[in-house]
Amino acid sequence: MEARLNPFGVPLMRKVLPHFLSANKALVESALPAATQELVKIRVSQINGCAACLDMHTKEAAAAGETTERLLMVAAWREAKAFTEAERAALELAEAGTRIADGAGVPDEVWQNAAKHYDEEQLMALVILIGLINTFNRMNVMIRQPGGDYEVGMLQH
Repeated sequence: MEARLNPFGVPLMRKVLPHFLSANKALVESALPAATQELVKIRVSQINGCAACLDMHTKEAAAAGETTERLLMVAAWREAKAFTEAERAALELAEAGTRIADGAGVPDEVWQNAAKHYDEEQLMALVILIGLINTFNRMNVMIRQPGGDYEVGMLQH
């Protein structure tokens, strides 16, 4: 598969990307656990069918010590014993926040479940993270950015 365009070859992307990466850096430095952040990025990328982001975030998660078992189970997190209740709440919020167009929005019970496990700062980090990874997914899917060539640390975030 070939990308429709090389986003890094377009001057506008070189202007915009540092802002996205800066927002991501703030999330990395937030109190939201790094493992949770990667799990959310992976799940949202699975839903959106973004090969480039799946390539990146599974490799980054593995390099950070995430287990193969957990990485393989993200798509079926509801039936997997590998995740904590807090991680499950984050994944549930990620799914609801990604599937807003399906009509349900984010149900109160989903938000309340997440609020049991995360304080306001962490909830805000989750909201920003879900929005940001959806943005990256949508851009990559639109231009058909292929996955498979990512190397850990390639895009410092």
